[in-house]
This record gives sequence, C-alpha cells and structure tokens, in this order.
Amino acid sequence: QVSLVESGGKLVQAGGSLTLSCAASGRTASLYDMGWFRQAPGKEREFVATISSGGVRTNYADSVKGRFFISRDDAKNTANLQMNSLKREDTAVYYCGASATGGTTDPQRWGYWGQGTQVTVSS
Repeated sequence: QVSLVESGGKLVQAGGSLTLSCAASGRTASLYDMGWFRQAPGKEREFVATISSGGVRTNYADSVKGRFFISRDDAKNTANLQMNSLKREDTAVYYCGASATGGTTDPQRWGYWGQGTQVTVSS
C-alpha cells in the first residue's frame, strides 16, 4: 500500500520551467515503479514519464522527450518531474502514479494515484 501527494503545480509562462514533486508514503514505496501522467480538460489521462524501481529505466512520451526529466530519491520517498521549455499544450492536471506490477504507459494499469496538481502554461 502506498499513498501519493503531488505538489509544485502553478501558473507559468511558456518557455519556463517547473518541477513537480510526488511524496510517497509506505514502507515499501521504493519497490514501486513511479510515473507522471496528465489530464487536460475534456481529454483522457495520458502518459508523460515513468521511472522504474531503483531508477534504472525511464520512459518518456514523445511530446515531452528532451524537455521533461523524471527522477526519484528513494531515501526521501519522492519522485520529481523537471519540466523545461513548457508549452501551452502542457497545461493539465498532473498526476503521480505508483505501480507494483511494472509501470506501463497505460494509466489503467497503475494502482495508486495522488490527487493531482494543476499546471497552467500561459503564452
């Protein structure tokens, strides 16, 4: 069992940078793959980035590759998403997820979610 709390979302200008943080609680949090997903109004939740338990493997959506970077600190039970060169189309609620069965790009296969944090990119 793991609980997730996201933070760091805010209004930012296009071209700017922002770091989202996800705090995980639970004794076995470090054993979970972690991921960031986002959901824009009227759209389905979509994959952004994932990082494996231990941080060995990362995966990024094509739309954010080279701009966003996911990391984790298992000593602090956190997973961060560094977002650079933000675009208006990055505007969404960003959700942190945890998976004990292998993180995938399909949000339906992720068992744990935070409440989300709003990121708004203005032009």
